[in-house]
Amino acid sequence: MKRQKSFQNENPTLYLIATPIGNLNEFSTRAISILKEVDIVACEDTRVTKSLFEHFDIEARLLAYHNFNEKESTNGLIELLCKGNDIALVSDAGYPLVSDPGYNIVHSAIEHGFNVVTISGPSAGLHALVASGLDVRHYLFYGFLSDKKGKAKAELEALATFPYTMIFYEAPHRLKESLKLMYEVLGERKACIARELTKIHEEYIRGTLREFLDLEELKGEIVILIEGYVKEEAIDQKKIEIMLGELISEGMSSKDAIKKVSKDSGISKNDIYRLYLESQKSKIPS
Repeated sequence: MKRQKSFQNENPTLYLIATPIGNLNEFSTRAISILKEVDIVACEDTRVTKSLFEHFDIEARLLAYHNFNEKESTNGLIELLCKGNDIALVSDAGYPLVSDPGYNIVHSAIEHGFNVVTISGPSAGLHALVASGLDVRHYLFYGFLSDKKGKAKAELEALATFPYTMIFYEAPHRLKESLKLMYEVLGERKACIARELTKIHEEYIRGTLREFLDLEELKGEIVILIEGYVKEEAIDQKKIEIMLGELISEGMSSKDAIKKVSKDSGISKNDIYRLYLESQKSKIPS
């Protein structure tokens, strides 16, 4: 067991500092003060951080810490902590570690007995959640789905019966494909898209996954929020079987029939597929 009394010891400290996600006025005075005091700032992109620091007259020694050098940089930062330096870790926007690198240095700093202290600030996921109109009592922050379609589908299938609001990050060029996959796997659900949060073009789009399929191309940083699984009171199994049977008898494949019945009924594809399998098993002679 390790106990850290953050301000009652003289151990070197690793500060995890949240930076603005858009509006620079959200940068806290405490964050600015600490960044002016630390010996070194580790950051994702030194150009982005340098521009931010120039705006706030912060002079600091910057070191690159990103996905491609995380392991090597962790060792170097631990050496600097061992020499008595205080270090701040920042990402390009929002919290470090949240869909950004940083876990390795935090884990290693804790193992070596250094202080690890968070300086709070903006988070795109929380900004979007509280204004989404979806249930905020319980939620899951998932971040980015895999960029490989098969793996992304498997990730969504694992979440299909998760009962709480889910928060995803997505890149603009992948948005349409991801929304289509979300609808195919999760079925019709309430959802919200939040983009360019705290910036001049901030926008919230509230509706359903089905409605989002017709959206035009969107730009900027994007957060997708989807309501959790709501257990159906009762599914009219006989009605679903009849709908599937009629479509398949007309020449439609079972896969396409399941997709169409899901779209027409608002019941998830997974549930329709389960009913279809059950109906097929009942036709097999014992």
